[in-house]
Amino acid sequence: MAISVETFFLDPDAQGTLQARIQQMIAQGILSGRFRKGEKLPSSRKLAEHLGVSRITVTLAYTELQANDYLAARDRSGYYVSENAPEPPGFTAHQPRHDTIDWSRAIGRRFTGGDTPKKPQDWSSYRYPFIYGQADPSLFDHANWRHCALQALGQKDFRAMTTDYYDQDDPQLIEFIARHTLPRRGILAQPDEILVTMGAQNALWLTAQVLLTQRRTGVIEDPCYHALRDILTQSRCHLTPVQVDQDGLPPDKLPDRADVIFTTPSHQSPTNATMPLERRKALLTKAADMDALIVEDDYEFEISFLRAPLPALKSLDTDGRVIYVGSFSKSIFPGLRLGYLVGSKPFIREVRALRASVLRHPPGHIQRTAAYFLSLGHYDSLIRRMGQVFAERRNVMEDALSQHGLGVAGRGVFGGSSIWMRAPKGVDTAQLEFNLRAKGVLIEAGHPFFHGPEPRRNYYRLAYSSIPSERILPGVKILAAELGQLLKQG
Repeated sequence: MAISVETFFLDPDAQGTLQARIQQMIAQGILSGRFRKGEKLPSSRKLAEHLGVSRITVTLAYTELQANDYLAARDRSGYYVSENAPEPPGFTAHQPRHDTIDWSRAIGRRFTGGDTPKKPQDWSSYRYPFIYGQADPSLFDHANWRHCALQALGQKDFRAMTTDYYDQDDPQLIEFIARHTLPRRGILAQPDEILVTMGAQNALWLTAQVLLTQRRTGVIEDPCYHALRDILTQSRCHLTPVQVDQDGLPPDKLPDRADVIFTTPSHQSPTNATMPLERRKALLTKAADMDALIVEDDYEFEISFLRAPLPALKSLDTDGRVIYVGSFSKSIFPGLRLGYLVGSKPFIREVRALRASVLRHPPGHIQRTAAYFLSLGHYDSLIRRMGQVFAERRNVMEDALSQHGLGVAGRGVFGGSSIWMRAPKGVDTAQLEFNLRAKGVLIEAGHPFFHGPEPRRNYYRLAYSSIPSERILPGVKILAAELGQLLKQG
């Protein structure tokens, strides 16, 4: 890799001849780790022109650095950082400027310290990754995604890739969502009632920013998606948690007054409960009585390998009260960061304006690639393949959990990719999670999903989306043994 000539600057305060200053500049770049072994330096002519010095001065500096083994010359190729160059120090390099700002006073609002946990980036290196929300490379359709990406890079789609849509979206993707995705959930929407987002979490953030203020009240499920609670906490609205039961959010437990109700009726997060049709109707009635809006997060509805999911809450909405959140990130791959919002035109108009001021729009090339992947049928094939494999893995996991007597707290009635678990009282699953990592097992402790200063500590989530079937039983065996050890110690 060549080092860009633009990264070279002479320190105006440095002492010594031009040759010595150039030597010092390059040596410091190597010692700081900015210039790495094997990287090519600019030619003496280019560097001389950039620095405004004579070429012979640069050549002499290069020659001296070569003599000291900082650089190595290759015939007809130029100078490279030597493989024998001094190693950068193991400590943090001294910064020339001192940060004298009192950031505890300078920061006006804080966004750190929320409930959303950090998941290990190296999750795939664990032998038993019961980890939620990651893509399984053995299932993903690499060839067709690559084909769609190349097609989106073609001359025909040059405008789709390069255009600044400002506050609009790729019309082909919007058309597919309107004509194919939403009707499967019983929803009919016009293009100006749909907005593409950077995943479902971005959709929830945009919604909260537009609908909630410090004087308004938001209702969340308890337990709920921890990132949503962080978003609403940051919005400074009044937050009211409502405990869910085996059928999801109970309308009769809602407060007398609320402005926005956030719910996951088809596949409650994280308990996997599905809200029955009659309760959905009761929730709509209750929201109408309060003149409240409902935000429906319909994640994982595609992973319905047991039976078809119930129609979306939005499909039962007759007065524009429900705002629908969908995502392709969970079903295609999480790094895609592509979701969508569906709502009444006045709402979408405001959210569109907010998105434009923050990030304009999701990248056009990604939108067009996804549009091809969806419209050419590759997405449906991927979902069918995932459903078949997930069904097999779920059966294996159910048998393993039953064999080892582990407590199940919630299963998805139509499918999904995880099982909500309950450990015996007194077991802290955060400690369980920590202990299991050393044994190659990844689980997800459940306490971040619960609201309040003293969340329940004995719940956890096991996902089967990223672990092969043959590793499920051995992984569950290790989990059960470690759980038994914690019970003995407690």
